[in-house]
Amino acid sequence: MHDNPSSAEQELIQRCKSGSLKYQEQLYKQFYGYAMGVGLRYCDSRDDALEVVNDSFIKVFNTIQTYNIERSFKAWMRRIIINTSIDRRRKDLKYQLHTDMEYANHIGDNYTAVNQLNAKDILKLMDDLPAIQRTIFNLYEIDGYNHDEIAEMLNIPSSSSRVYLSRAKEKLRKALTTEAHTP
Repeated sequence: MHDNPSSAEQELIQRCKSGSLKYQEQLYKQFYGYAMGVGLRYCDSRDDALEVVNDSFIKVFNTIQTYNIERSFKAWMRRIIINTSIDRRRKDLKYQLHTDMEYANHIGDNYTAVNQLNAKDILKLMDDLPAIQRTIFNLYEIDGYNHDEIAEMLNIPSSSSRVYLSRAKEKLRKALTTEAHTP
């Protein structure tokens, strides 16, 4: 899944590497929608997502010298946005982990209802998930991180990542069932 930058995109990135504010603004405008889409999946509100996106673009411009033109720019930028979102939430998530884990119990492995949802349905239903569950669901199911990587990012045991993912899927299943029975 490498979508290498077009020649126009490469030129824009090169000009940003030279520190040109004009081209940084163009890059911001070109990728703002994409960045907001990623940020909104990890944030509770549009305002929080906007803050994460702006912080992420600052990091992009500060580290653009390290970007390898042979790789996907969107993937590189997505990782920065995700990490910025995780950093922003880490303190809150730590407190939620302590409370939520006290009541954790094993949830079965029957995921058929969730597997039948399309992405738009899942994103709509995810708004009601607790932040830790939504974050882990995003990282695992949408962005493809494994439980060990998630555990490292959030400073939790990988077994906790599995429990939160199971709980998120269970809540999504219940929400889907409720929605399916609503006229």
